[in-house]
Amino acid sequence: MLESCKIVLNGVKEDKQLFKKELIKSLAWLSTEEQKEFSQWVKDNFYRQHADIIDEIILNKYDYAS
Repeated sequence: MLESCKIVLNGVKEDKQLFKKELIKSLAWLSTEEQKEFSQWVKDNFYRQHADIIDEIILNKYDYAS
């Protein structure tokens, strides 16, 4: 599941709204341990492009289930 989430997020990285939606959805599907790994991967790969979204969703502990 983790690798699928990475592929999806990589595919929508150019569309800010879709990136945000898929980031939230991915985090909701993953286990707590996978969320940590995925979050670090997202920061490492997309922070320059989507810092605002990453800060909102990951760094502020967004409610992934909403």
